[in-house]
Amino acid sequence: MQWTDRIRQVKILLVLAAIVIAVTSLLVSHYLVKDLSKEEHKKMEVWAQALHVLNHADDNTDLTLVLDVIQGNTTIPIIVLNSEGQIDDFRNIEDTTRLEYYAQEMIQSGDTIHVGDQLVCYDESVLLKRLSQYPYWQLGIVMVFVVVAIFALLSSKKAEQNKVWVGLSKETAHQLGTPISSLMAWVEILKENHPNDELIPEMDKDVKRLERIAERFSKIGSLPEPKEGSMNEVLTHVVEYMRHRTSDKVEIICNMPDHDVKVMMNASLFEWVIENLCKNAVDAMDGSGQIDLTLMEEGGHVVIEVADNGKGIRKKDIRNVFTPGFTTKQRGWGLGLSLARRIVEDYHKGKIFVKSSELGKGTTFRIEL
Repeated sequence: MQWTDRIRQVKILLVLAAIVIAVTSLLVSHYLVKDLSKEEHKKMEVWAQALHVLNHADDNTDLTLVLDVIQGNTTIPIIVLNSEGQIDDFRNIEDTTRLEYYAQEMIQSGDTIHVGDQLVCYDESVLLKRLSQYPYWQLGIVMVFVVVAIFALLSSKKAEQNKVWVGLSKETAHQLGTPISSLMAWVEILKENHPNDELIPEMDKDVKRLERIAERFSKIGSLPEPKEGSMNEVLTHVVEYMRHRTSDKVEIICNMPDHDVKVMMNASLFEWVIENLCKNAVDAMDGSGQIDLTLMEEGGHVVIEVADNGKGIRKKDIRNVFTPGFTTKQRGWGLGLSLARRIVEDYHKGKIFVKSSELGKGTTFRIEL
């Protein structure tokens, strides 16, 4: 939970930093563009006055400064219209075939200056247009940086979790191996000395159960190879196990098609997933209620649903139920559902999610393969 909180805090800080940078850049660029636009307007007023002087000059007028002003404009697009709306002159426009269209756009935008019977129409310079677009490019770059940073944080988090899972699983399997072997030997001795004892077969089943659990941990620590198996058999084994290990007040109903539903899977690990969901359902019902297991085929996918009529999950907790360490139980570790998702999504390339949940009415988990 500490790592999750830290990741959430870093993501929030990155997003806030991106927003501050974007807003600051937009404001600074806005005021800068506004100031430059005013400067260009002043330049155009000077240019228009120079044009007026040139149009009314006589042989004694010194046009050196006037020509310098007129010829000095190399960036601002200009179109000069006469009183009849015809084009007298233009400057800094590459596409000369659309001069009338450009003139109308300039008139509609209000960038015009009247000089005698002429109308000087102008547009923003290329530099000013580029500068006005700059903050949006900058915003895009900042957002890409934030996305890449968040992705890197999530990847590092997942890599660390994988290392923890693998190490914990291998160590657990190793630690369980020796005592389980001893228990198996003791059970064999008891069978020989007390062949008619009815409790020994039950003990034998539990020891074999422990052996399967150790085998599952060993497989989680490595990448298990999926094999084609019957999902019907997996659910049947889980139902039989749960019925012997839960109260008579818990009714388990299994709905399956008549034919075998074949799936590429690791049957041992998948049994663990269904068991986890069923045990959570039993806990949610406080030892009394109904669990419905449904196996079906939909749209080319094999679907398993585990539904209970327990106390349900709060909406704000639904998105966290698969997070390692998250639990609503007083004595829970918060690893069961996280492990189930790892088995379904990482090992079997499927999906597992909360299909529906309502407080006081129950929860339905759905697996798609």
